Amino acid sequence: MEEEPNLDVLQDIHLHANNDCSCCSIRDLIFCLIFSLIFFSVTYLPLLPYMDIPQFFAEWGAARFTGEVYHSQKVMHKDYAEMEKKFRIYVYPDDDDTNNTKNTIISGKYASEDHFFRNIKESAFITRDPLQAHLFFIPISCSKLHQKMLSYKEMASIVGKYVERLIAMYPHWNRTLGADHFFVTCHEIDVRATRQVPFLVKNAIRVVCSPSYATGFIPHKDVSLPLVMQPFAMPSSTTRNGISKRKILGYWAGTCNSETRTKLVNLWGQDDELDIRCSKGFKNNGTKGVRMNKFYRFKFCICPVGKRATTKRITMAIHYGCVPVIMSDYYDLPFNDILDWRKFSVILKESDVYNLKDILNAKAGEDYRKLYNHLLEVKKHFQWNRPVKYDTFGMVMYDLWLRRNVVKY
Repeated sequence: MEEEPNLDVLQDIHLHANNDCSCCSIRDLIFCLIFSLIFFSVTYLPLLPYMDIPQFFAEWGAARFTGEVYHSQKVMHKDYAEMEKKFRIYVYPDDDDTNNTKNTIISGKYASEDHFFRNIKESAFITRDPLQAHLFFIPISCSKLHQKMLSYKEMASIVGKYVERLIAMYPHWNRTLGADHFFVTCHEIDVRATRQVPFLVKNAIRVVCSPSYATGFIPHKDVSLPLVMQPFAMPSSTTRNGISKRKILGYWAGTCNSETRTKLVNLWGQDDELDIRCSKGFKNNGTKGVRMNKFYRFKFCICPVGKRATTKRITMAIHYGCVPVIMSDYYDLPFNDILDWRKFSVILKESDVYNLKDILNAKAGEDYRKLYNHLLEVKKHFQWNRPVKYDTFGMVMYDLWLRRNVVKY
């Protein structure tokens, strides 16, 4: 059997060929046009029997920048460019107990925290002159404290003493009582520990992976950090998880640790259009592979509120091209003031669990195609790189940039 062509690679080549022609003379443009026609004839025409043509052009169009996923594309891109030129962060010296070490690779629930630390230390945003700084970064790494098997109380004590030393040694905190300071916490353990230091949580900007109002998250002050567990277990491939291959309506499997999840299973666990089930975590590779492959076959991935408020399931759905259905009453989504989440996800109240199937079926036609195409466009915002424009790090920095003038006192 002949192997199907990799349409992603072909799309990228064609897009690069078009981009290379953008700054040419008329004669060069004619030459480029002829070259493109020859390239298309030689490269694409022999592959037409293997190609899903509607899917190919839908995904090719989605890969081009439409801007519909933003609240204001023009404002965002202009402001983002200004941020790249002007934004400056002063990083306080690391503490031996709380710093994120360069030699430790952190994965799982702490991966986003680790990626942020590494990216900011290598970025052009850093300044050694505090007078030039818009914001001050407190390099607290509760993940390192957690590795020492410390209790919440012990962790809170170490964090509190470290911040108190910074306040005593440097004048910057007292200018705004910490309103222009920020720190990163990416696990419920971090949140509980730092909540024991009231002045830190109340005044400073928290960049958190648990953006629930139950944890004291303040939307206009704090920043929701996507919990992206890279490297992903399976690749993101639009040729593998395109619209034409997604035949089943909806999917969820996880721990039934909330009332909403229990209702979800009781109502829809035996449905023939929805694959809904309670299950314990996937520890062995065989089970994990089977479950991860399901992300490629479903139109919608249900993301019901659980015991912990994290974005792990949402970012997984985005990576695999499965439109997330976010079912939660109290949750602040990452980059919510930048991205219009209703353009690439379905946002429901917890009480909508009773009408879930009707809601999804109503969106399974043209609405779904739009949601899917927009989902392809926002994928780049939910990936960590070292660093790349508009990736997760860039978007978090932009969220911080938007808060640089918010002073409480």
